[in-house]
Amino acid sequence: MVLRSCWKSRHKNSCGPAPRWIRPALLWLCVTQCVCGIGAVEDSKNVVQKDAEFDVTYNDSVTSQNQTIYAFNHTISRNKTEGVRVTVDVLSRGSDSPILFVVRQKQAVLSFQIPLILRGLYQRKYPYNHVGRTLCQPPTRAASETQYFFVDVSTLSSQGTNYQLRVSRVESFTLQTDKKFSFTASPSQPQYFKYVFPDGVDTVIVKVNSDMTFPCSVMSIQDIQCPVYDLDNNVAFIGMYQTMTKKGAITVQRKDFPSNSFYVVVVVKTEDEACGGPLRFYPLRPDELIDAGNRSKLIDVVVTPAINSEVYVMGMLFCLGIFLSFYLLTLLMTCLENKRMKKREAFQVPDDMSPAETGKTPASPYEYGSFADNGSTLSSEAITDSATSTDNNYGYIERTMDCVGRSRHESLSSVEEDDYDTLDDINSDKNIVRTKKYLCVSDLSRKDKRILSKKYQIYFWNIATIAVFYALPVVQLVITYQTVVNVTGNQDICYYNFLCAHPLGALSAFNNILSNLGYVLLGFLFLLIILKRDIAHNRALFRKDLNALECGIPKHFGLYYAMGTALMMEGLLSACYHVCPNYTNFQFDTSFMYMIAGLCVLKLYQKRHPDINASAYTAYACLAGVIFFSVLGVVFGKGNTVFWIVFSVIHILATMLLSTQLYYMGRWRLDSGILRRIVYIVYTDCIRQCSGPMYIDRMVLLVLGNIINWSLAAFGLIERPNDFASYLLAIAICNLLLYFAFYIIMKLRSGERIQCLALVCILFTAVVWGFALFFFFQGLSTWQKTPAESREHNRDCILLSFFDDHDIWHFLSSIAMFGSFLVLLTMDDDLDTVQRDKILAF
Repeated sequence: MVLRSCWKSRHKNSCGPAPRWIRPALLWLCVTQCVCGIGAVEDSKNVVQKDAEFDVTYNDSVTSQNQTIYAFNHTISRNKTEGVRVTVDVLSRGSDSPILFVVRQKQAVLSFQIPLILRGLYQRKYPYNHVGRTLCQPPTRAASETQYFFVDVSTLSSQGTNYQLRVSRVESFTLQTDKKFSFTASPSQPQYFKYVFPDGVDTVIVKVNSDMTFPCSVMSIQDIQCPVYDLDNNVAFIGMYQTMTKKGAITVQRKDFPSNSFYVVVVVKTEDEACGGPLRFYPLRPDELIDAGNRSKLIDVVVTPAINSEVYVMGMLFCLGIFLSFYLLTLLMTCLENKRMKKREAFQVPDDMSPAETGKTPASPYEYGSFADNGSTLSSEAITDSATSTDNNYGYIERTMDCVGRSRHESLSSVEEDDYDTLDDINSDKNIVRTKKYLCVSDLSRKDKRILSKKYQIYFWNIATIAVFYALPVVQLVITYQTVVNVTGNQDICYYNFLCAHPLGALSAFNNILSNLGYVLLGFLFLLIILKRDIAHNRALFRKDLNALECGIPKHFGLYYAMGTALMMEGLLSACYHVCPNYTNFQFDTSFMYMIAGLCVLKLYQKRHPDINASAYTAYACLAGVIFFSVLGVVFGKGNTVFWIVFSVIHILATMLLSTQLYYMGRWRLDSGILRRIVYIVYTDCIRQCSGPMYIDRMVLLVLGNIINWSLAAFGLIERPNDFASYLLAIAICNLLLYFAFYIIMKLRSGERIQCLALVCILFTAVVWGFALFFFFQGLSTWQKTPAESREHNRDCILLSFFDDHDIWHFLSSIAMFGSFLVLLTMDDDLDTVQRDKILAF
């Protein structure tokens, strides 16, 4: 408009239009005058520059017609760092436009408005009229340098707005090692301080503490550069950061900061939801401003040196030394046992004669009528079988040894379980045998050894296959997790014990990974022990040793191999979980715990019931169902009533079906006539004649088992624990302990004894389990809560300044599991010289 009016005034004058040749000159003149006119308009806005001083409060006002520039200068030195803090408070309220403050420095520009609008969840707006910001201090190469900076104050509001401006020096801007520093922060007044690595220190732990749970805060570690991201909406842009309530800790390494220094930034969030606090009300209008209230927080920060490389080496040697000592102890005991066995064989049997050539029956601490003497009543069929076996002992042994001798040259792959079950004699008497009131192991070990050996070896090969296909994607996933943590700096992703998390390379908590080495080493040691026993047993069969052929619990090692493999995989997957522990991958840590518990129960049952134990396919299918429910519980179980009802119903039904299987020894089938048969049994046994249960011991076990499982199901339905995976594991462990206690009691009731080695293993394992559970329940972190709430449980290392309570749980639990496996392996060694038709099945 100004250019057009200028052109008209020059183009037309009192004498008429200007000549064509002069029009370009007139146009240039108009442009020049218009620019000058605009400059005149700008000059009409009053711009005042003031020489300002530190620690002086300036009370002033600003409108759209005036602008104030405060000029400051200060001297900085290379050997001393001082912070500069700008504090602004707006005294007038209700202005239609905010006041804009711009701080111009040598290498940076900092700008903010008042009221400062910070956004929370769902874009809720919180205004702040009191703002304090610290200016970044770029490093200087000169010994001493004078730097200038300017604070520009302006607004577009036509109304005058009063404000206070104060610029002050922060004397304690540099943090000192092992010296606590206290300060106050709020959402509009964030604080940050500088830390310089001293000589000889490569890693430090920055610890931030507060007595106040809320307001929620964020601690960030940033490199020395401008700008510093110190507001709630940008603190996560660079560096490492984590939310905190009362505690926060970040391990910082010198190699990550080329300047050998970093900023410790503390920001108070506008809302507390990130720390597990309550969700505030939702505004009625999208543009509604919410009063944030007083959100100041008193915070202490201290920087301490982390451990050095010598502590790493000591921790590794300690871990290896503990578990390798078990190898040495096992080797020593093996040598002593071999020496004792050679002496016994030299005393009992000449060197040139095998046990079969002596023609002697195995030594037994029990006589054929021992059960009758103990008050037990055998069925007439069992007594007849015993008498017959006495009369025809030598002929039967000869036929058995011939059969075994032939089986050593036959292929296992040519024998199937169905080939044996289709024989007429088995179909005619297997149900009759199982209905005897007192069963012996010989009654339930009638199948060919080659068939059972092949059946139980499937357990090992199946779990080996499962381990490979399960572990590979797990390793890939946790590597991705660790990469995301390292790249983004978001330390809320993983639930470490940050006060005792020692990094090594790309790993954030190497100590938690190293402590899982015991599962792998002891699992491998157990496999070696089983391999030795397997080889010794096969040699005994090849020599046609009567003790191996006719005495003791039938030796099937497939489940033992599977247990050792599961223990090794538990160590590997637990290490993977501790690379980045959180609720999305907790099933990595528990999946093989379920398998270990299930395999132990199966092994206990297999000892006395080798013919009717579950197949590997059925067992692993059931375990897969358990893991499936574990995943569903973690994802959908929290507060979901429908899920808990469905799970409780399935839990109770599974308990009843398993009880039926155990009570009737597999002599039942699940089909359309199951309800009719149940009604018939209830009518005939309970209503018509009120007869008691035929198998008292089994009934007592199953009643107790149902009471416990129904109670656990009711507890889950009522309480709905957040940690569903641990709840499911507790169910498995309770059932394992119940059956193990039943087995021990029945073993002692049957007149059997527990040898010294097995008794030592039981006592040692019980003590170690007690200490292990003590450290497990210390609860250094929990993914059931927010990361900030989890950090409230963090504690310092307690062993060698390298391992925390959870690491000790790893040590002790791996030893306890290994001891539990040894208990299962050795608890029936007292029966190795007892004929199987004198060993009760229970």
